[in-house]
Amino acid sequence: MLDILHADEHLIVVNKPAGMLTIPDRAGNKENLLAALQKKFGNVLTVHRLDRETSGVLCFARTEAAHRHLSIQFEQHSTDKFYFALLDGVLHNEEGEIDKPIGEHPVIPGKMMVSNSGKPSLTFYRVRERFAHFTLVEIQLKTGRTHQIRVHFQSIGYPLAVDALYGPRPAFFLSQVKRKFKTGKYTEEERPMLERTSLHASRLRLQHPDSGEVMEFTAALPKDINAVLQQLRKWDAEK
Repeated sequence: MLDILHADEHLIVVNKPAGMLTIPDRAGNKENLLAALQKKFGNVLTVHRLDRETSGVLCFARTEAAHRHLSIQFEQHSTDKFYFALLDGVLHNEEGEIDKPIGEHPVIPGKMMVSNSGKPSLTFYRVRERFAHFTLVEIQLKTGRTHQIRVHFQSIGYPLAVDALYGPRPAFFLSQVKRKFKTGKYTEEERPMLERTSLHASRLRLQHPDSGEVMEFTAALPKDINAVLQQLRKWDAEK
């Protein structure tokens, strides 16, 4: 079911669920957010994207004029994009920036890396909550490179807590913080609490393509990330 945050004759803003593609991928997977929106609204055009495993605020255009206007905003980095990310490790700085160029990995298709020959990439961050082994940060992207947040935080030694491509683990299990964790009576193995990147696009601020009004859209942290945070507060409190 689509979670529409805003819709008018010029643009649509959606809270994308984790696990859904923004557009069809090269492997031919057809289930995607763009197709679902086109089925409901007719003509819908892609302005920017979120990775399949990333949840949160995503904007689409409904006319060619709106598409041009919004695309220019994203290309010129005049939009404000905010994310929440759960990182592996204790990030000691309260806030900071990561200014490192990002390019394609020379060997692994679909993977990105910090590279001197890459495109300029700038990420700002601020710590929102600390745990004994993890850190919740709020991030503002000033550029929008592929996998930018994932690559940038890996490059400074604090990858996403859950990230199969760049991080230390493909899933988060309660037993990782609750040492005496026991599975249920009829459960043979523990189920993961989070099986996707611990990243959520929380806010998007942009200029309306017709009225020029500055608009801000927000999406609360989803249940899966919130559930992990609740367990960390209980079993992995900051020392």
